[in-house]
Amino acid sequence: MRWLTLAALRSGPTAQQSIKAEQSERIFRRAKCASYDEGMELAFRTTAPETFNEVLDIARLLRSAGGRAHLVGGCVRDALIGRPTNDFDLEVFGLDPGALRRVLEQRYQLDLVGMAFGVLKLRGHPIDVALPRRESKRGLGHRGFEIASVPDLTEHEAAARRDFTINAIAFDPLEERWIDPFNGISDLEQGLLRHTTEHFTEDPLRVLRGAQLVARFSLDVDARTVAVCRSMEMEGLAVDRIDGEWRKLLLQGQRPGLGLEFLRSAQWLRYFPEIEALIGCEQDPEWHPEGDVFQHTMEVLDAFADQRTDDRWENLVVGFGCLCHDLGKPSTTVFVDGRWRSPCHEPEGAGPTRDLLARISRETRLVDAVIPLVEHHLKPRQLFDAKVSDAAVRRLARKVRIDRLVRVAQADWDGRPPKPRGADPACEWLLERASCLELEAKAPQPLMQGRHLLEEGLAPGPYFGRVLAGCFERQLDGEFDSVETGREVLRGLIQAHLRSEAN
Repeated sequence: MRWLTLAALRSGPTAQQSIKAEQSERIFRRAKCASYDEGMELAFRTTAPETFNEVLDIARLLRSAGGRAHLVGGCVRDALIGRPTNDFDLEVFGLDPGALRRVLEQRYQLDLVGMAFGVLKLRGHPIDVALPRRESKRGLGHRGFEIASVPDLTEHEAAARRDFTINAIAFDPLEERWIDPFNGISDLEQGLLRHTTEHFTEDPLRVLRGAQLVARFSLDVDARTVAVCRSMEMEGLAVDRIDGEWRKLLLQGQRPGLGLEFLRSAQWLRYFPEIEALIGCEQDPEWHPEGDVFQHTMEVLDAFADQRTDDRWENLVVGFGCLCHDLGKPSTTVFVDGRWRSPCHEPEGAGPTRDLLARISRETRLVDAVIPLVEHHLKPRQLFDAKVSDAAVRRLARKVRIDRLVRVAQADWDGRPPKPRGADPACEWLLERASCLELEAKAPQPLMQGRHLLEEGLAPGPYFGRVLAGCFERQLDGEFDSVETGREVLRGLIQAHLRSEAN
């Protein structure tokens, strides 16, 4: 019996079902293809032809020295489902570490940073070459392993150390042979995430990896894998490793909400209590027919994934903004006059957002960029409904980047099924006004500076700050938009200051 996914909650033919159907057809064509030239070689050549030619050359070079090279891991998985393959991993049998290094150094410059783990990186090429290895658990976390390279390991033993069956598929590019001891191809075709062996429990990072794989490939999860994940502890995982898995979930996930649902099912949201608190937090069904705040957050993340851009940093900021936008609701939600309400949940979300991001990332600028999105995510609707002037838009742009805010607010608007998705008029209005003011991606800057006061013959003093602050407020109100027109306003403020000093 498989774990129940979110598919039943989607309207019509689900995105997850469509993705699986397309992946299944691609896998059938490639993995079952009678002609090798029309199968995996075509898949690799289509996405990375030059690199694949290099892979074949390396495999031939290693074979001439008595080794066997297999393509392994994500590059095989991604090629099977027709996704671009940018990085290649080769696992080499039959050569000890010294022999492998000597053979490769005949032709390539090597980066030896991973040599202790049996991994050699080819400088200038997106190719890693590794030896099969045994890993013995000796301590806590993903680093608590004793690793030994074992060139004569069997193919089955080498695959058994991998986390999930879909990552344990190998391909011999010279012999045109699949190595699939754990039926990963079948699992890919079915859209199923399943762990390989009982050694899965030795690395807690694999639970978070499972979440991002579920999100990226819209997978169901085998019930036994969910049960195993429930038995695992985080064991003090390093924040930078946690960060990496969350980034993949947000930046590459086709359905990030599925990743959150997996973490809930695996009972791993206990390590992210700010998200766990969203479960069961009620919302007004008129505005949120989709369910509680956790369900809404999953839907918002899925809506965000459908509008990602090519800018990874902007996607990361907006993605975390979507994840965190309603973290203030659990502490503010009350039932008043027959309706659920969450007054002031936007500013109240700043604290939980800071706490959650501290568990996930050490990047201070990320926290600084996300919190304003949480604090102001309702502003597009509020300003639109109030029919405010450009002065309010300018003041909002001082606090938060409006283009990011609009993306979060649009995902928030779309994340309320069965209400239909579509352009939020409030977001369109705000982005149009900000664009006209040239403030969609920047804050307004004071036109009048201290040097302009000096040019008026004034001596520097504490009052400079007060006068300039007043002048900036007039600028935000739209009283002037250039230094020339600003001088008259500045002079008026100077005269007012001098009169107050005289009195």
